[in-house]
Amino acid sequence: MNEQIKAYIEKYPDEIIAMFTNLRKLIYDSISADLEETMWAKLPSFNNGEKFVRLIPFKDHINIEATAIINYKDELSGYKITPKGMLQIYLKDEIPCDVLKEIFKETLGK
Repeated sequence: MNEQIKAYIEKYPDEIIAMFTNLRKLIYDSISADLEETMWAKLPSFNNGEKFVRLIPFKDHINIEATAIINYKDELSGYKITPKGMLQIYLKDEIPCDVLKEIFKETLGK
């Protein structure tokens, strides 16, 4: 993990760190391309050229910013999608791994 991202995420509760780590693994499991991990506008970002996914942690949830989320809104009907198109996953929620893999693949793929 990028050292800046590691230092950033360590400020959050253990449950958020675990969720972030699981989501990060899902991103890498979804695409075979080499991704660049960076802090963009102080937010953890996973880039494939101009394409990106951002994981934005809060104390009780993580927002996921990915362009393909809107294409899967029916499959994500049990989750909140913000007006800006970010998916919110709360600590009490189950991570929708299969749908997220498709979202990450579509967002970061060629």
